[in-house]
Amino acid sequence: MPVDLSTLRLDRSRPLRDQIYPLVRGLILTGIIRPGEVIDEKAIAAQLDVSRTPVREAVKRLSDERLVDVVAQSGTKASKMDRKAIEESFLIRRALEMESAAQAAQHMAQEHADRLHDILARHERAVEKRQFVEAIARDDEFHHAITEISDLPRLWSTIDISKAQLDRCRHMMLPRAGQAEATLEQHREIIRGLNSRDPAKAAAAMKAHLDAAWRSTVAVLDGPGLG
Repeated sequence: MPVDLSTLRLDRSRPLRDQIYPLVRGLILTGIIRPGEVIDEKAIAAQLDVSRTPVREAVKRLSDERLVDVVAQSGTKASKMDRKAIEESFLIRRALEMESAAQAAQHMAQEHADRLHDILARHERAVEKRQFVEAIARDDEFHHAITEISDLPRLWSTIDISKAQLDRCRHMMLPRAGQAEATLEQHREIIRGLNSRDPAKAAAAMKAHLDAAWRSTVAVLDGPGLG
């Protein structure tokens, strides 16, 4: 394993698989476990002081998301980066998030705008400090908040699973000059669209933002391979 998990303490009163799943998923999405790298279930179980069963169950969920390849006789590995899967991930995310923005615009209130501006401010501070992992987390928090405003409680979990392949790219790409600042301005435009209470304007702002992010991703995909 590329990271020592032995210092982590799991909550034994909660299902272990539900705690191990986001842990290993996070290691894959952030590139700590790189594409093609072996995922040693036995080592994970030993470091977390659990049986292999909850680890196996967590890996099964990751396999269903195509983040892990389980091959008989060859072991378990983080899946390779696949351009077609990444493109599909983008198309699904864009469709869902445009609808999320359109729905949220119809529920928008001042408390929602205040919450989004607060997240935006924390995102901006992370960018200024060049804390890129934190910036990505605040970016996700912003989009998650919009799904909560839309009053579609299951939407974010669907988006989060759908965008997993894109997230791997986000963590593996070095930020380009001006890109983070452009993202912040796009988020401000989304807030303006939401505040207009016009579903079409909100959806259009979301589409423009995600399309811009996709263009940055394509520039990297068309360059040296990500693995």
